[in-house]
Amino acid sequence: MLPFINDILRYDSLSIVGLEKNTGKTECLKYVLDRLPVQTRRIAVTSIGIDGESVDQVTRTQKPEIVLPEGMFFGTSEMHYRQRRLTSELIDVSDESTSLGRVVTARALTSGKILLSGPSSASSLRRWMGEMQQRFDIDLVIIDGALSRLSSASPAVSQSMILATGAAYSANMTTLVSKTAHVVDLINLELTSDENIRKLDPLDKGLWFIDKDGTLHSLDTMTSLSKDIHFEGMDGCQTLYVAGALVDGFLEKVRKNKDLKQVELVVRDFTKIFVTPQQFRLFVKAGGRISVLQKSKLIAVTVNPTSPSGYVLDSDTLCGKLSEAIGLPVYDLLKQQ
Repeated sequence: MLPFINDILRYDSLSIVGLEKNTGKTECLKYVLDRLPVQTRRIAVTSIGIDGESVDQVTRTQKPEIVLPEGMFFGTSEMHYRQRRLTSELIDVSDESTSLGRVVTARALTSGKILLSGPSSASSLRRWMGEMQQRFDIDLVIIDGALSRLSSASPAVSQSMILATGAAYSANMTTLVSKTAHVVDLINLELTSDENIRKLDPLDKGLWFIDKDGTLHSLDTMTSLSKDIHFEGMDGCQTLYVAGALVDGFLEKVRKNKDLKQVELVVRDFTKIFVTPQQFRLFVKAGGRISVLQKSKLIAVTVNPTSPSGYVLDSDTLCGKLSEAIGLPVYDLLKQQ
């Protein structure tokens, strides 16, 4: 058993996130579920998207199906709960609806296959996690994560994270290592201050700044995507908050503005950052600082060296180069098994 399984048990929540389809996220989820001590720990699992399909609906490639062990709690949509291939005890049906119906919470009484499709928004996901931990005394919540722009639920709500990457993300090893290392840099961004979190967490739209006296100001109707971005009237700005997506154009404007050299730039979490590695490096090199309102502890990275088209990278070389670049263990789970 790989050492990161024991690391998982140090936290109350875990997200497993794939950088692209077919990078091995579901295989990683299966590996984790098969090895956690369900007999002695109360563990629950859900998904931001849909997981457990035998065939990927986009790439039409075969996918490993999810088999829940007896005793595991799970959250999924009404539609997929009816399709379950296990015996379960119904625990709760939420008042909130998703496109596939309300979220059903249950406990597996027998081992069996399940399609997971849980809470679809950040607030719903946080609520579900809190209820599982408070009402049902759950020790560990596992989230099958998503990095899609189409998802409003972020895997960064969890305390810990495993990242899955591979040849499907890039068939060129050098490019794959570089792109994955960039995402790891974003995941590892530092948290902003507790005071900033208190002020900024309720804000989900627009641009805001906090002055030297700690007063919060709105930059009218501007967002980071606005064509006409101006920074007048920001005297004493200490913290600049981007409530939505952080993109190259906005980051460049901040970097080139001499009045914002010492400003702390804050985003909600790493999934809101859509900047190229080049712009990110230029910003950091110029002394820029980006922090987040919420983050997860990255405990491991897994790789799938095979792309959907059949291209195969050398597993040992890939694991070695990527581990050296990010300073974390990297595993090919299929090879380990």
